[in-house]
Amino acid sequence: MKPATAHKRIEGVLSPVVTPFQRDLSPDAGRFVKHCRWLLRSGCAGLAVFGTNSEANSMSVEEKLELLEALVKGGVPAATLMPGTGHCALTDSVRMTREAVRKGCGGVLMLPPFYYKGVSDEGLFRNFSEVIERVGDERLRLYLYHIPPVSQVGISLGLIERLLKRYPGIVAGAKDSSGDWANTKAMLDNFKEAGFDVFPGSEVFLLDGLRAGGKGCITATGNVNPGPISEVFRNWRGANADKLQAGINVTRKIMQKVPMIPALKAVTAHFANDPAWKTVRPPLTELDPAQEAQVLAELKASGFSMSGL
Repeated sequence: MKPATAHKRIEGVLSPVVTPFQRDLSPDAGRFVKHCRWLLRSGCAGLAVFGTNSEANSMSVEEKLELLEALVKGGVPAATLMPGTGHCALTDSVRMTREAVRKGCGGVLMLPPFYYKGVSDEGLFRNFSEVIERVGDERLRLYLYHIPPVSQVGISLGLIERLLKRYPGIVAGAKDSSGDWANTKAMLDNFKEAGFDVFPGSEVFLLDGLRAGGKGCITATGNVNPGPISEVFRNWRGANADKLQAGINVTRKIMQKVPMIPALKAVTAHFANDPAWKTVRPPLTELDPAQEAQVLAELKASGFSMSGL
């Protein structure tokens, strides 16, 4: 495959969008589109739909494809989308990735196949290579999703180097959700000159990442706090950058005291005055009343709000 042709990539704050479900636990496309449009209005540069916080691995390929179609038909620009397309089954990864490229998505965020543990870099290289070759489209921009605390299958620096050499331009970057700044910094130091865009998986590392050559962040709390996080991105060279970073760290600290996905949904439900947002798919469960009250009280005490929902 020839090197990918250049086009503008997504930079800034991306939200791994939470997925609303109806009472029967089917995805709620209407609420999903509405929330995505609010996120873009509120400062997000992109939407990493079908990620961890989207409960993506609790949904079928068909459900995700239907939601992707609803987003595009609902006026969400495809160029702002970075859907998660990595699955344990190679053919599912190919199908999702091919459709994302066909729709003109700005990129795809790809987990490694994560069921088998202790697999080699050779095996992971073959997996990503098969997806790229089978999709066979130079418009593909593939972002590797490194989240070893959850997947237990990591993306090594050696694997990145090999993929970049084989697929320059197509392998476009990574989301590093290791929570290890040293690893993020190593990705930046080794590969930013090769056109490999690194996004920390938490806004806690946003300012440090930008100062080291990162392109933004892909963060769960982008679902509820997109404006202030985006303000750090816009003003990271300014005199007040550290103060802005400290402000978004406060919100992150409150949110991560309890399970993140149901917390994001509880906060959205409260500020949207829409209790249906609390619904999660099993095996996840909603926050208990005490947890929900704690999060909301601490957020309100900090001056937090979600306007325009």
